[in-house]
Amino acid sequence: MELTEIIAQFITDTKDDDIPQQVYDHAKVCFLDWLGVTIAGKDESLVHKLIAYTDIMGGHEQAFIIGHNIKKSVEQAALINGAASHALDYDDTLFATLGHPSVTLFSSILALSEWKEKSGSDFLTAYIIGLKAASCIGLCSGMEHYKEGWHGTSTIGHFASAAACARLLKLSKKQAQYALGIAGTQSSGLKAVFGTMCKPFHAGKSSMAGLMAALLAGNDFTSAEDIFEGKHGFFQLFKGKKNDDVVATLGKSWEIENIAQKYHASCHATHSPIEAVLNTIIKEKINPDTIQSITIHCSEIALDAAGKMKPATGLEGKFSISYCVANAILRDNTGLQAFTDKKVNAPEIKELIKKITIIPKKDMAETAARIEIKTETGKTYSGHGDIMKEVPPYEVKKKKIAAKFMDLVAPLIGEKNTADLISMILSLDTEKSLSGMIDLINTK
Repeated sequence: MELTEIIAQFITDTKDDDIPQQVYDHAKVCFLDWLGVTIAGKDESLVHKLIAYTDIMGGHEQAFIIGHNIKKSVEQAALINGAASHALDYDDTLFATLGHPSVTLFSSILALSEWKEKSGSDFLTAYIIGLKAASCIGLCSGMEHYKEGWHGTSTIGHFASAAACARLLKLSKKQAQYALGIAGTQSSGLKAVFGTMCKPFHAGKSSMAGLMAALLAGNDFTSAEDIFEGKHGFFQLFKGKKNDDVVATLGKSWEIENIAQKYHASCHATHSPIEAVLNTIIKEKINPDTIQSITIHCSEIALDAAGKMKPATGLEGKFSISYCVANAILRDNTGLQAFTDKKVNAPEIKELIKKITIIPKKDMAETAARIEIKTETGKTYSGHGDIMKEVPPYEVKKKKIAAKFMDLVAPLIGEKNTADLISMILSLDTEKSLSGMIDLINTK
């Protein structure tokens, strides 16, 4: 079988019992993280602009817009919630999917699950299936896809959403192939728009497009049945080819334990430099006032994603390794509060940025960083980090994400409601519907 048919068969034939409980446990933590950053991003300007757009377009009230206590059509909810979840760039990353997987998956299947009254178990299973399908496609596409300028969160995200929604709708294998084909012909997303509202728009758009693909395919709307490997197909145009070793992992491993959640509210390419610099300063007891220069060695792909040397806005600051490092050193706060226009343009930040040099290295792992800090004493201190290889184990991750969720959500809905929501999400696979959770989300 060719890849498109193999993935379609994986989507439709995988049994719930084939998925280990620990994978469901990881999925619940992923959803907790996704929901937290979505609630926190609900009032970003781009979210209100998308709501205003859908007000003009109209539509059936089928699913809630998170945090706004209003309903839109399922497609519009997927678009808006997906964009909100990526608006702060505080969401998770998975190397295998070439980007941010959860923002493209949960947005569509949450809206669809609410509309179709699916159980918590159905919801989580769809996420797990969509994630693994996207991992397979992303690994077959390879880093050349991303280096060409495609935003993997969007391009691969179209397939992720389509696969998850196809599973949730219980499509046949042929229909799942159509869904992948319909998603593939819509797939796009350019890295040129990083630092603008279009980057989070990519997450919402891929969620919406994947949902549309599955709904159309469920009515036997046809498409290419070989969207990946066929002539003029995805791999020929976007880079990639079938990798038999990757394909062999379908149904055997799940990638979910490799998802890296964020603990800094910026592009994941900034995290290894932040961690390497801070760890070195702490370890060597370096006084920031004595820093003469900082040299950061990183991969070309990291610098390509987060290489804005003179950020002028809070949003641009999220894609600036130099700003993120300078901010971490001077303020020791890398959360949402760090990324405002005022803080990015602070004089002391600009002065420290002048001391930072970033050197791309071809032999560096994509997410690794190596740093040297030279002080006025003449000493040079070295450090290294790679956050994608330092993903914490499940219990540690669960604790850290619960704390992050409480920090983001409690100011908006109160500590008790937030604690109740955490408890409900961590037992979501036992819930017969999502209605109780959705009511708590929309608590004022």
